[in-house]
Amino acid sequence: MRIALLTMLTMLAFAANSILNRLALAEGEIGPAGFAAMRVAAGCAVLFALLALRDRAPPRLLRPDAGAVLGLSAYMLGFSFAYVSMDAGIGALVLFGGVQITMFLGALTEGERPPPQRSAGMLLAFGGLVILSAPTGPVSVTPVALVLMSVAALGWGVYSLIGRGAVDPLQATGGNFLYSLPLVLVALVIWPDSVPASGQGLALAALSGGVTSAMGYALWYALLPSLGATRGALAQLSAPAIAFCLGALLLGEAVTFVAVLAGALILGGIVVGLVPWRRA
Repeated sequence: MRIALLTMLTMLAFAANSILNRLALAEGEIGPAGFAAMRVAAGCAVLFALLALRDRAPPRLLRPDAGAVLGLSAYMLGFSFAYVSMDAGIGALVLFGGVQITMFLGALTEGERPPPQRSAGMLLAFGGLVILSAPTGPVSVTPVALVLMSVAALGWGVYSLIGRGAVDPLQATGGNFLYSLPLVLVALVIWPDSVPASGQGLALAALSGGVTSAMGYALWYALLPSLGATRGALAQLSAPAIAFCLGALLLGEAVTFVAVLAGALILGGIVVGLVPWRRA
């Protein structure tokens, strides 16, 4: 029960990142590169403050894990830039569908064999995700946006796979944020934003980085060894459904019967795939 509650808390943080990012970019409060840079910088500051409080000493840096750093950077940048011109539903499908595929393929490559009910739950949840993400009207998505969100999905999938081996999740996450910051800042210099960052935009990015990213990702790294790759991939499919609910409550997005049905399929698939079945 404790793992389930902590996993749901982590998914809430993941969904909140989408809401904060969409809110900041849609209102023109900040550009995508600036949002990503502020998000990583704030996350780094919070993580190292937590490490200093925990250890009562200056944080000790670990050797960078190139795969984790590149994966985190790809996710941060691809996520922010894709949502500038991509519909939220299509973005959720590409992101979390790509993450699921990446983690399942990674697990199978490493020899993990998920039980049949987990695969069945994955298919059920993925079907609900497709319904939730299907456009209900004319939607124009540029190939560049699709590629960017696919890169973000691949990056987060790789980052999650590597996170299963983290001995100290808080320290590992802090190091990943620190080593990712120069890469994100380079992107800000190469692709500067066309809109100036407002105080509200910086605050939204800092909230996303310091709270829903830094703390959420550290908790995710702590949970992954217990969840494994396939259960971790399946659990993340709840994030789009949660983001839909938060969008309806906080942003006034419309609630439709199709969306409610899709959310039920997603949550039902997660229950089927994650609840252990008693063997005869």
